[in-house]
Amino acid sequence: MRLGRVSWTDIGGPPRRCGGVRWVPSFGAPVASGWRPGRAGRDDSPLPTGHDGPMRRRGPAPLARVGEAIEVIRDARLAPDVDPDAEWPDPPPTDRWETDVLGRGHEALTLPLADDFEGEVVTTLVRYRPEIDPGRVTMPGVVTPRVRRVVLYLHGWSDYFFNHELGPFWLDNEAAFYAIDLRKYGRSLRRHQSAGYVDRLETYAEDIEAALAVVAQEHPGLPVTLMAHSTGGLTVSLWAHHNPGRVTGLVLVSPWLETQGSSVVRTLSTPLVTELAKNFPLRLTPQIDLGFYNRTISDLHDGEWSLVAPWRPSRSFPARYGWLAAVLRGHARVAKGLDVDVPVLVLRSQKSLISPVWDDAMTTSDIVIEVDVIAERALRIARNVTVATVPDAIHDVLLSKRPVRDVAYAHIGRWAAGYLP
Repeated sequence: MRLGRVSWTDIGGPPRRCGGVRWVPSFGAPVASGWRPGRAGRDDSPLPTGHDGPMRRRGPAPLARVGEAIEVIRDARLAPDVDPDAEWPDPPPTDRWETDVLGRGHEALTLPLADDFEGEVVTTLVRYRPEIDPGRVTMPGVVTPRVRRVVLYLHGWSDYFFNHELGPFWLDNEAAFYAIDLRKYGRSLRRHQSAGYVDRLETYAEDIEAALAVVAQEHPGLPVTLMAHSTGGLTVSLWAHHNPGRVTGLVLVSPWLETQGSSVVRTLSTPLVTELAKNFPLRLTPQIDLGFYNRTISDLHDGEWSLVAPWRPSRSFPARYGWLAAVLRGHARVAKGLDVDVPVLVLRSQKSLISPVWDDAMTTSDIVIEVDVIAERALRIARNVTVATVPDAIHDVLLSKRPVRDVAYAHIGRWAAGYLP
């Protein structure tokens, strides 16, 4: 059997909104839109070379053709996840805390985990210590608050912990601050590894438990709140659902709780992704990151943040089908509803902007997820959910411009004062 031809179409017409999402026409940039079988079971029409009029509805890929798609994917060529010549800081030791690459009062510790199919696996714990923060100890009249809680932070996809403001902020809210670089990300990434790869989000329970064990040693008896961004928000929501009574709250910053395009896209894509993941879990998915998000955060472009390029590349790490299938399963579980037994705060931007071309409005929009869909999904996490909308925020709300993230910090501070022990 021959593989049916994928039909392509442009999104024609003027920009239009769907909920809080602004969709911009591509005019010449083809967008895969599903399968269009002809009389012989395939579409033999040529691919359009230019603007093809308004977007037309297309059906999903028939399951009978999944096997044919797999034959094509099987022959796809793997690309390296990171530049083999790239340089990055040495990993912290496993037997003691060491000054972290972030500086500013941060220290790091490597926590060995069980090996996986690629060999050595670690997670890295970063902590903030105000007594060694030059910016704090040199400020006259600064009094370190009494610590009565702990916050543990998880980053998102193709990311690592680099927000040096979180530790001081949480200290001012009476919390000791820790952050995890999950396995195969950032400080925990090794050159032999598939960056960011797991085939089950539940795998991260080992990373979380290793970090919580250290936190319990250093702050025995103190309540712990989990804070997480994007895919990290999905991970901690699922973990808290399966581990009632372990933490006292969740702070989710633009959590990735549903597939872009809502549950319809997830439902249509899951059968094919699942089959590909079963047969070729390490094969790469199409790269759709054009580098626009990195442009909004990097101090080399329109952002304010200094990044270690191999840990946070301008275009995200190549995603693999095994990982994508795990994320889709997580989205499906959230859609069914979770039963997290603690208060949850969700921070999100006021608007999304999805476009294949750069737009200056991307510096004041979420260009990764659809904020209205996420707000609806957030209500399925727990019975006590607060959704705070932050105008002009980007995807990671706390990396937005200074006045914007000040609004976000104020939301967190009020919520913490009202809900956290």
